[in-house]
Amino acid sequence: MKILVTGGAGFIGSNLVEALAGNHEVVVLDNFHTGSIENLRAVKDKIKLIEAPCSAIATLNLSKVEVIFHFGIPSSSPMYKENPLLVGEAINDSIRILEFARKNKSKLIFASSSSLYSGLQPPHREDMQPKVTDYYTEARLCIERIARLYNTLYQVRSIGLRFFSVYGFHEEAKGKYANIISQFLWEMRKGKSPTIYGDGNQTRDFIFARDVVDACIKAMESDVQCDIFNVATGVETSFNSIVSLFNEMLGTDIRPNYFPNPIQNYVDRTLGDTRKAENYLGFKYRYTLNEGLAELIAYEELKSREFR
Repeated sequence: MKILVTGGAGFIGSNLVEALAGNHEVVVLDNFHTGSIENLRAVKDKIKLIEAPCSAIATLNLSKVEVIFHFGIPSSSPMYKENPLLVGEAINDSIRILEFARKNKSKLIFASSSSLYSGLQPPHREDMQPKVTDYYTEARLCIERIARLYNTLYQVRSIGLRFFSVYGFHEEAKGKYANIISQFLWEMRKGKSPTIYGDGNQTRDFIFARDVVDACIKAMESDVQCDIFNVATGVETSFNSIVSLFNEMLGTDIRPNYFPNPIQNYVDRTLGDTRKAENYLGFKYRYTLNEGLAELIAYEELKSREFR
């Protein structure tokens, strides 16, 4: 099967590409905004890599693409606060991808976000009415609606995956936009105190990248024509608990630095209802938080040895 992955050199995209490359013809489209060629090192000889923005999709002479994973969307709320014009860019690029899918009869799986549940009481279900609270969620909600419209008008098959707090391998290029788990680990492995805004009792539904890849593949293989699904564990964990787990696993005793939270409309809790994904996609997470953190620590230690 020929598969196009936009943002395929990024965090989630590169984890997916690694899983697909051995069994499919994979084309990666990435402008390396928050991605890195290093993320694709293990599969560089098995894929075709195109360095270009998503806006160039119509000019790239791609044909017979059966499935598109559209992850090449700016993926962090602070990016949009710094540049609100990213809202229009994200929407217009997604329309270009949908147009490509329409003309090529491709199935589309695209990245949405649990941020759409900001201001709503958990557990968060897909049938909840989102309350848009920032530029980032406005862009993602609009993309979901336009995907539904393309299905209604042109029968374009699409699945939007509302990712909760994904952590795992290949976040280095994201820098300050990386998941809080990676940021905590990077600091604590250096013996530094991680920064927490607020009291640390805020929670997230953390899900390991390998489970996210499994959800993506199940979405690709499903018969669902057009729908939205949570990709979550149904378990919430506080920031303080993450620090405690890392101290236990690293054999350290590092306390966080707490600061007043400067973020407007800050989300205190995320907790995904996973039943819809289980029922329609057959997806359920496999990695416990302890297992995922152990994998991440081993990855970081191996990587540090490689660069010595």
